[in-house]
Amino acid sequence: MPRVLIVDDDPMLCEALALAVQQMGFEAETAVTLKGGMLKARSGDFDVVVLDVRLPDGNGLDSLPDFQECPSAPEVIILTGAGDPDGAELAIRSGAWSYITKPPTLNTIRLPIQRAMEHHRGRQKVLPLGLKRSGIIGDSRDMHASLGLVAQAAATEASVLITGETGTGKELFARAIHDNSARADGPFVVVDCAALPEKLVESELFGYERGAFTGADRRFEGMVHQANRGTLFLDEIGELPVAVQKAFLRVLQDGRYRPVGGLKEASSDFRLLVATNRDLETLAEAGEFRQDLLFRIRTMTINLPRLKERSGDIALLCRHFVARQCRLNGLPAKRVSPDYLDALEAYGWPGNVREFIHAVERSLAAATNDPVLVAAHLPTNIRVSLARSSLAVREPTPAGQTPRPDSPLQPLRQVRLQAVTEVEGRYLRELLTVSGGDIPKACALSGLSRARLYALLKTHGLP
Repeated sequence: MPRVLIVDDDPMLCEALALAVQQMGFEAETAVTLKGGMLKARSGDFDVVVLDVRLPDGNGLDSLPDFQECPSAPEVIILTGAGDPDGAELAIRSGAWSYITKPPTLNTIRLPIQRAMEHHRGRQKVLPLGLKRSGIIGDSRDMHASLGLVAQAAATEASVLITGETGTGKELFARAIHDNSARADGPFVVVDCAALPEKLVESELFGYERGAFTGADRRFEGMVHQANRGTLFLDEIGELPVAVQKAFLRVLQDGRYRPVGGLKEASSDFRLLVATNRDLETLAEAGEFRQDLLFRIRTMTINLPRLKERSGDIALLCRHFVARQCRLNGLPAKRVSPDYLDALEAYGWPGNVREFIHAVERSLAAATNDPVLVAAHLPTNIRVSLARSSLAVREPTPAGQTPRPDSPLQPLRQVRLQAVTEVEGRYLRELLTVSGGDIPKACALSGLSRARLYALLKTHGLP
């Protein structure tokens, strides 16, 4: 039977919510502390968790990822104070399925729980064993969530916007959607919008007739035509010129276009996938991206996590790429030392998986005949970054004293950042004391918005 866990420090509210849940035909359990709720969530198979923000032993929002990472990966609904739009926004941005304002009524509690239950039950069936990963490596919770969206997208003809930092594997995910779709036997055409000269974008997309411009000595079928009965993937769509965006919007609306220099219209039946590492909303507000095109391309959105956020995937990726490179280059199989894996886990990977693959390849080149990869085989820039970050924060040298020669100075930018962080933390603690923990009063005293204040409190680990 579907199960719901209610975590709130008000026993009467817990009892009322549990009764409402049982009337919906679900089992309900309750906990009045964060610790008690977490113990139950980790040991029980719950579909939905209703979680209060303010609990005696912690903040519900801060613990939201821990609940989501429980074995059953439940949907989490946050209980937030009435008239607190910033709290509601923060709940959604933190990954909550939904939020319910307190005090809840039967009408306000039933629909969110019902929808979350349906979503959770459906999500368990979405990722079939036969899903083609198309080279995607990873078993972390974030990867499974992204692959679940791939399966959802593959079952439809909807346009999909794939977002994420450079190197997170946007093209691999586009390929996986195509490979699992009804168009898998058709072409998969990739267009890198950032690599096309602005004057040639339209002719590359829509094709051109012979003599259409200087150098057009033959007829060319554009990428839109080549993707007929298949998938067209526009990578870095944020770089598509605004003038071309208007013409492309018409293609999406009726499937028809006119080649450059052509007299007749042509048609193409393709499924559109796009990717970007830019904020298209901001570009649209600045007039650099058409709002109507944005609406058309993001019927579904898949936001890929940074490599650093994919807990547990780094060791798996490492062993996969080491084995693959050894096999491709005809090298003897190499082992991976614990200190090598520790270094990989400690590094931030600003270039994500793309940088990771390069680092593994460089390590294998440095290892030559060594049978085991160790941290010393990593590229110099990574070793330098790890060495700098491993230095303990030094106490400031008292005035009039000379720093010891064996105590290297930190970069000025790092010292400033540490100073700002310390002052900011002291200020926030004093602000909470003076305001008595009253958020509206704290906002009035500090001049901060609620959302900004919540974010700062979370950063500094303050209640």
